[in-house]
Amino acid sequence: MLEQDMTRDAEALLGGSADQAGATRRTALKAALGAGYAAAAAPLMAQTAIRTPSDGLTVGEVMIDVAGFKMPAYRAAPAGKTGLPVVLVLSEIFGVHEYIADTARRFARAGYLAIAPELFVRQGDAQGYGEMAKLIAEVISQVPDAQVMGDLDATVKWAAANGGDASKLGITGFCWGGRQVWLYSAHNPAVKAGVAWYGRLVGQQNALTPKNPVDVAGQLHGPVLGLYGAADTGIPLDTVDKMKSALAGGSAAAKASTFVVYPDAPHAFHADYRPSFRKEPAEDGWKRALAWFKQHGVA
Repeated sequence: MLEQDMTRDAEALLGGSADQAGATRRTALKAALGAGYAAAAAPLMAQTAIRTPSDGLTVGEVMIDVAGFKMPAYRAAPAGKTGLPVVLVLSEIFGVHEYIADTARRFARAGYLAIAPELFVRQGDAQGYGEMAKLIAEVISQVPDAQVMGDLDATVKWAAANGGDASKLGITGFCWGGRQVWLYSAHNPAVKAGVAWYGRLVGQQNALTPKNPVDVAGQLHGPVLGLYGAADTGIPLDTVDKMKSALAGGSAAAKASTFVVYPDAPHAFHADYRPSFRKEPAEDGWKRALAWFKQHGVA
């Protein structure tokens, strides 16, 4: 089911190998981070793709130190301001491309320091992959959850040193990133709130992904708003019910978490550049996300 979800969610992955020709790949990624869409995302829906202007914002690539490794990230923030609330923006399996960068700019326009780290960069450069199954097998499935947690910890540390107020920390993510929202909200006690867009809740366990959101639901430090689609064939509604049950028996933050399931929305309904985009659920979800962060002390 994971491969089907990922194949359906094909967008522009930009990456690089840290261990093999790392410098060259990181240079190529840095040049393209947050720009353009890959052919794998076709057909592109230019008429619905949102373009958020960057005037009045500080935007662009930064490099975040993770125990000596330099991880690229896209940063967007109101220009000249400090003490900003922080939101981590986690991509789908295809990395930090134009849609993710635009989402970060939307948060910046709402007053946040928004950071979208490139979390696949160590595993490979997926831009040249033509076969989605091969991309999943060789890159995405090789990303350990523990690595992601460490990368996000480093991103929060970077934010605190670069104009952000880490005591006001939120996290949001889409598909692959939505799953990580649940995991990170259980990992980091500093998380005030999370918003997970159609992130997988159950799945196979292995050494790289030892736990799924349903396994850590009761341990959340910050409440999570789950935004899901009833027409998402890759995330059956019975898995949402399982997650609700797990949350009900957990921490205060777990019990405060909630779901909104849009009746006719498919997977990736927020992805405005794809045929899966559904304007009304996407706009409603965005308003709910901002309100959720404000309600729980992020904004």
